[in-house]
Amino acid sequence: MFEHQYLGYLFDSYVVQRNSKGELTYQHQNISSQNAREFGRGLNEVDYELIELIDAIQQETIVKKFYNKKIKTNDFFLKIYDPEKGDKALQESIANYVKVRRAKILSLLEDKMVFEMGRDGEPTWKQLEIASEAATVLFHFRRNEENTHYFPTIKYQGEKLDFQYKNAIVVCNEPAWLLLDKTLHYFANGIDGKKIQPFLNKKFILIPRKVEDTYYRKFVAPLVASFDVYAKGFKIVSRSFEAQPVLTFSEYYTDDAAGDLFGNNDKDAPRNYKVLFELSFQYDRFRFKADKQPEVNVEVEQEGTDYTFFRIRRKTNYETNIIKLLKDQELPLKNGYVLLGKEAAFSWINEHTQLLEEHGFRVEQNTRNTKKYFLGKAEIKVEIKENKDWFDIYATVRFGEFAIPFFELRQLILQKKTEFALPNGEIAIIPEAWLAQYAELLAFSEARDAENIQLKKHHLSLIQDLKNGKHAKVTLNRKLAQFRDFEKIAKAEPPQSFNGSLRPYQQAGYDWLNFLNEYRFGGCLADDMGLGKTIQALALLQAQKEQGITQASLLIIPTSLIYNWQLEAHKFVPNLKIFVYTGTTRKKNVAQFQHYDLVVTSYGITRIDIDILMDYQFNYVILDESQAIKNPSAAVTKAVKQLRSKHRLILTGTPLENTTLDLWSQISFINPGLLGSQAFFKKEYLLPIEKKNDMEKLAKLKSVIKPFILRRLKSQVATELPEKIENVQYCAMTHEQEKAYEKVKSQYRNEILKQIESSGMAKTQFLLLQGLTKLRQLANHPRMIDQGYEESSGKMDDILYKLESIIGNGHKVLVFSQFVKHLQLLKNAFEERQWRFAYLDGSTKNRQQQVEQFQTNDEIQLFLISLKAGGVGLNLTAAEYVFLLDPWWNPAIEAQAVDRAHRIGQENTVFTYKFITKGTVEEKILALQTNKRRLAQDLITTEESFIKSLTKEDVLSLLD
Repeated sequence: MFEHQYLGYLFDSYVVQRNSKGELTYQHQNISSQNAREFGRGLNEVDYELIELIDAIQQETIVKKFYNKKIKTNDFFLKIYDPEKGDKALQESIANYVKVRRAKILSLLEDKMVFEMGRDGEPTWKQLEIASEAATVLFHFRRNEENTHYFPTIKYQGEKLDFQYKNAIVVCNEPAWLLLDKTLHYFANGIDGKKIQPFLNKKFILIPRKVEDTYYRKFVAPLVASFDVYAKGFKIVSRSFEAQPVLTFSEYYTDDAAGDLFGNNDKDAPRNYKVLFELSFQYDRFRFKADKQPEVNVEVEQEGTDYTFFRIRRKTNYETNIIKLLKDQELPLKNGYVLLGKEAAFSWINEHTQLLEEHGFRVEQNTRNTKKYFLGKAEIKVEIKENKDWFDIYATVRFGEFAIPFFELRQLILQKKTEFALPNGEIAIIPEAWLAQYAELLAFSEARDAENIQLKKHHLSLIQDLKNGKHAKVTLNRKLAQFRDFEKIAKAEPPQSFNGSLRPYQQAGYDWLNFLNEYRFGGCLADDMGLGKTIQALALLQAQKEQGITQASLLIIPTSLIYNWQLEAHKFVPNLKIFVYTGTTRKKNVAQFQHYDLVVTSYGITRIDIDILMDYQFNYVILDESQAIKNPSAAVTKAVKQLRSKHRLILTGTPLENTTLDLWSQISFINPGLLGSQAFFKKEYLLPIEKKNDMEKLAKLKSVIKPFILRRLKSQVATELPEKIENVQYCAMTHEQEKAYEKVKSQYRNEILKQIESSGMAKTQFLLLQGLTKLRQLANHPRMIDQGYEESSGKMDDILYKLESIIGNGHKVLVFSQFVKHLQLLKNAFEERQWRFAYLDGSTKNRQQQVEQFQTNDEIQLFLISLKAGGVGLNLTAAEYVFLLDPWWNPAIEAQAVDRAHRIGQENTVFTYKFITKGTVEEKILALQTNKRRLAQDLITTEESFIKSLTKEDVLSLLD
């Protein structure tokens, strides 16, 4: 052991040569972790640990650890420990680092040879002993009229240890180690050496009467709590009491606007209120905070000039169990405190009132707060009764003895206010659980007056959820109670003049449509492509006619599907009188509609003639391919919502293509108000689902719309359909194609990554889409972006080779591509080979003729179709093969293309081939589709939303 000028007492380790008598000689060598193993025979594991600790506090080690520049050791200490310019913070860090290791070294020296180093560096100058047992300290306080004397006495092995004026040294402070007469003493109770140090050369410390109160409370009280104290002139009394947990809450707030660079604050900015919970324990008249749990607390009381020190022994096990209890009840105290939002805090108190009472808690409000909050029991009882066209809502709300009208509560919550004054002046907080349980009820209900609150009947699922969660007592008639499970809905007789028979699932859909009709609910028939949505709708319209309904219904569809609807109507409901309201020469007079059962028009005509069409009260307004109104701000969407009718129905295979707002737009057409306003829907559903991936909100949305959307998949209901076999055909690029691809990829990769770094992902989306589109085209055929490219394409070669084999065996093939340019290249290749084919893209005028030629002419075995133009309304069951030439961002769109062939009427196995060029973005897109499958299933994506969902890591992967 030796003393360092700046670091205090340190240690060094040596190996020392013994002579023939076993005595230590002057031959020695410093030992460290570097050479310790050379002397392994004489060392044990504790020795190795000591050597490592000693190495860690060598001055050279300290310099390397705490200074990152090259400097000589002496210069470091002179600079850092300079009395005037030294680094105080660094000195403190070094001191803390050393003291921990010094204390550990001392604790391991029990059976080791320990020496004090001589001034000449001789390591074995003076041998030291380690005390065989801990010493004890007794602190003495003697109070008289003028002052208090304070001094310690030390006992070792039952005898008083004379340590004052004996050149004793405090070697270590935490815990204290005292070197006295060649013995290193340690102490019971882990006393701090700083409490002994002043008395090494002083008999006592004198405390003047004028400062004794402060000294007693700040210094003497902690000593009384932790150590043995002998007092003369004041009392020390030990007490034991039962503990009571006390939960105190205080109101805190922060300003939302923190101010600008010049320190200007917005005085009108709202305050963000929170509640701070503090746990403490009451022992009789003494209260102690839970952030510290010593076994003994000392409280000082003064009566006149007399002082009493009360030593209160705390029930630490009980306190620990109380803290655990609160944490188990989701009140996560840290050091005895927790900060919660105001609503959450009072909701917690309300929900745990009984538990707090059972465990003897006292709940108090900090008296410094100006508001006094209500802490009693908050209760709500809701009863809902079915009326003719709506639900009546009856509710009682109580805060302790006070009853609050439900109307008043509804108004507060809708205004985002959660606190209000009770008649006694206390402030009540609306529990958070109520906000969660009744938010939709409050948002969707309508107040006719202060007594009468109603909810439209199409919010049935909301009512059922409240009933199932036991949040409301609900009275429904038997038929309406069965509504959510259409399989239990009573069977409706098919219309007499319906040609053919409905398949079982079509009958179930027809029953569902009739039930909607009975209760005047709007509906969305969203069956898979090819399951006969048209047939079910026609059956409903024929039944309406046979029930004596004379008003015409309006069917709005894409222009390309008008002929198909006419054919289906002629086939299944020939008695239904149909009027096609299209063409430039149409007679713009709604009076003519009264002579027909069904008026058929297009979305374009509806948008143009809305001022005319809205003058007629239709029986039904039916939208086919209703995704046409997915954009709520589009003119066509605004137009159809102005149409007047008794009933509304939409048909679509993809009710949600882009975002959940698509759904809001269509559902708001069939059942206005079901999903609230657009702003409400965005806040409550769209943002949580799309931005935060909130599964609870997604489940809630599905629950709200479930009764009004009927969707069956082919795999569920059309079991008679033949098998669909899907294949991925990987194609290798030609050498020239790969060169062209890599050149463009490198160019765009650099541009995209540069823009991501400078502008972020959001502002890079257009460039990213542009780059990926070019790379996809190059993966198909470089000639799509470079007319001068003369070489072949690996994918094109594979497509033509496989087509030659298929058509040679007499089979028919649908060939889909997103890119019309790709179809044109294939068209040229087909013409060179003299293969006959049908063709359809967005510019094709004779769509139905192309379909019929392919379906009926055995010589036409190929059908080239653009994915966008051929995705809906086509029945192409003559095909047995479907080729998808380029992977689509949205798997659902690909599935629709396949469904042109794999639909009712198909008798053969359908083989699908998806062509993927290896080593290109196509392969990466396929992987991303798999990784983002949940997104594709719950929020069916298009190019725009697919790009938005990509992370920087996804982009790097695509362009790798």
